[in-house]
Amino acid sequence: MGLDLTKGRPFELILKFTIPLFLGNTFQQLYNMADSVIVGKFVGAGALAAVGSTGTIMFLVLGIVIGMTTGFSVMTSQYFGAGDRQLIRYSVTGGIIMSIIFGLIVMAVSITFMPRLLDIMNTPEDIYNDALTYIDIICAGTLATLFYNLFAAYLRAIGNSRVPLFFLVFSACLNVLLDLLLIIGFKMGVAGAATATVLSQGISAVLCAIYIYRSVELLRPKASDWRIYPPCCKKQLLIGIPMALETGITASGTVIMQTALNVYGTMSIAGSTAAYKIINFMTQGLYSLGQTMASYAGQNFGAHDIPRIVEGTRAAMKINIVYSLITAVLGIAFLSTVIRIFFSGDVSMEEVLPWAQIAIYECGAMYIPLGMIFVYRNTLQGCGYSMQAMTMGIVELVARICMALISIRIMSYPLAIAADAFAWVTAGVYGWILYRLILFKKFQN
Repeated sequence: MGLDLTKGRPFELILKFTIPLFLGNTFQQLYNMADSVIVGKFVGAGALAAVGSTGTIMFLVLGIVIGMTTGFSVMTSQYFGAGDRQLIRYSVTGGIIMSIIFGLIVMAVSITFMPRLLDIMNTPEDIYNDALTYIDIICAGTLATLFYNLFAAYLRAIGNSRVPLFFLVFSACLNVLLDLLLIIGFKMGVAGAATATVLSQGISAVLCAIYIYRSVELLRPKASDWRIYPPCCKKQLLIGIPMALETGITASGTVIMQTALNVYGTMSIAGSTAAYKIINFMTQGLYSLGQTMASYAGQNFGAHDIPRIVEGTRAAMKINIVYSLITAVLGIAFLSTVIRIFFSGDVSMEEVLPWAQIAIYECGAMYIPLGMIFVYRNTLQGCGYSMQAMTMGIVELVARICMALISIRIMSYPLAIAADAFAWVTAGVYGWILYRLILFKKFQN
């Protein structure tokens, strides 16, 4: 059921592996957009702003969790490349046990400090209660998101990107149906949107676990495997913790950026929220390419084939450039048409469109550096260089904070949005340098 990424032409393998991930991640973004569309049309622009104002917090909390689980699966891909079935099973059980502990801690801490964080972020008073309700429910469902992503990461680690696609599509469809039921049928507002997201992720996690148990013998631990195997868990933590920190560091910068955006009021938040939903949708190919490179690099590193990793990285960068240029043009061309789906007829497009245009134009121009971040960071992480990859997050954080603080100082919305673009360029170039110093240098030697 897996795909051996250590054999065959890298460009074709990477493309073949990425396409199912891209389709699945696109569906995931579609149901995230469905949340926003249904909330915006049936609850109002204020509710949409409330959901949007917590987007960076979701990225912070869930990003830390997903970073950790992805890190746990890196050793699975390396053991798969090395052909060690026993260590594969140890990596599965160790990841599950540590994920339960880690997930409960994140859930408790995030819910406890959420009101204070919303205050610090200058969340407008008229959307504060809705924002708190939405993000508290999302945080309460941390374990659902964690285990869905953990099981999907294990499947990708052994070269299976098609089954995670199926569960993503299922989750997307279920989420939309639950949105319609809870938001329109039961009039639950933003609470319904959050509940639908958590339930769809939780059900998908259970189904994914059942599939692995029944159909993927390689990932099915024996009774004797259910224990902490220190050598394996130590390696998983050495990779998982830096990956979680790296995501958390990056997300912290987006929280500060959102703080800068919040000072411009509800309409600016609504406009930028719609724009970033579109941006996130358009860049899923880059995110999927990064996921592919983590598995590709992990398997080939386990097989001790550095030249093949370098060849694959070059192929990924070619895909990045073509994809980035196409999606940037499409996003700019169709913005005024697409953004209307987020709002009911009583909202003036003249009020929200200018805010959205600035975000689409500035970010779209920098998709290639964003793709560089995904390619180089995931390649390094797949090879086990998670501490070095974490420094990319630090560079991104510093760049985003500097631009956000300047924008607050001079009250410039375009500069606040430019915090993302500036961070992508800075971290992308730094990632290329890091890759050259670590992996490419090994290839030359």
